[in-house]
Amino acid sequence: MTLKNLLPLSVIFLDIQLTKSSYETEIIAFFWYNGNMSILTVSPFAEKKIKQGKQLLLAEDFPNIAENNQLIYLYSQSKEFLGTGYLSSQNKGIGWFLSPKKQKLTVTYFQGLFEKAKAKRQSYYDNDLTTAFRLFNQDGDDFGGLTIDLYGDYVLFSWYNAFVYSLKDVIVEAFQTVFPEVLGGYEKIRFKGLDFESDHLFGQESGDTFTILENGVTYEVFLNDGLMTGIFLDQHEVRDGLVNGLALGKSVLNMFSYTAAFSVAAAMGGAVETTSVDLAKRSRELSTAHFEANGFSMENHRLVVMDVFDYFKYAKKKGLSYDLIVIDPPSFARNKKRTFSANKDYHKLIAQSLDILSEHGTIIASTNAANMTVQQFKKQLRKGLGDVSADFVNLQQLPADFTVNPNDPTSNYLKVYTIKVNK
Repeated sequence: MTLKNLLPLSVIFLDIQLTKSSYETEIIAFFWYNGNMSILTVSPFAEKKIKQGKQLLLAEDFPNIAENNQLIYLYSQSKEFLGTGYLSSQNKGIGWFLSPKKQKLTVTYFQGLFEKAKAKRQSYYDNDLTTAFRLFNQDGDDFGGLTIDLYGDYVLFSWYNAFVYSLKDVIVEAFQTVFPEVLGGYEKIRFKGLDFESDHLFGQESGDTFTILENGVTYEVFLNDGLMTGIFLDQHEVRDGLVNGLALGKSVLNMFSYTAAFSVAAAMGGAVETTSVDLAKRSRELSTAHFEANGFSMENHRLVVMDVFDYFKYAKKKGLSYDLIVIDPPSFARNKKRTFSANKDYHKLIAQSLDILSEHGTIIASTNAANMTVQQFKKQLRKGLGDVSADFVNLQQLPADFTVNPNDPTSNYLKVYTIKVNK
């Protein structure tokens, strides 16, 4: 794929047949391309969502529109100007609404966005115990398709679609003006079409691995090795709870552990032992690095490479039990044995956890499934608990550095319940 091939070169007319029963009349989506701008007339349904403050543009709101990776001016059927957005397919949606103004994506424009984003996160800059957090979060900071994370002296840009990627020179120039203290930057490509996933972007290069601080805990991270970094920053408040009392004196089981960050936080918080389970073989190496970075021997910290559902069976057969079980699965996963969907299957994880949970034990249940509401998630948890008495003592969602669009619940994708179970 080349960026030249992504840009439209001619006038485009698209007939759109609305599928909504309330809109039976054919609507014409009109594109006019004048070299740097397209004009799109939207359906009444899409107009309503935009006026509600939702920024993500979905395919079902614009039927039959092909990806064209272009900035657009949006108008209603009554010729009312709605604002500026862009079209570019990514893992969710086909583009983003950006501003109710006629906006050009200049260096000055991005500088303004970054200055506001930096000011929002001043409390994180003032915290000497944490050196890694999100600097810019898509529609929460008024520009969907882009996230920027700080890892110590380095930053990581994640490009979620081809259009935003085509703007990277402008974006990086603006960023370096607002964040001159950053020594170097890396990028990760989170859309299909390019032949690489991560790369050094500007400034100094970090080592292959280096350490950051979070809540006073040291974690080893890597920025130029595929799409992962060694830690999920959106969980730092959950890990903070483990560091500050929730894990004290407890045996902890961490399922879908990845690099065992929850386990390390629990160990720092006084857990007597931890067991971390993940199917990926590399999880053992990455997890050990976190423990060693904090001076822990592995004597009381077990790393198990195994399918989570198989481990539930194994632990039950062996009569093992745990005071605290952390469950943080991907929203969707498939291996040779089974397929897991958080929307459909999460209750199975809760039900099997009960078999190996100590009396009056605690479950931390987490999901990052944006298409699952808080109510739907809680329903899955209740289903898994069955007739067992339990108290839902705490609900955590995205931390403050992961700013969200308050007008769109899907923007606040993280949902974490702390559940005290009374067996």
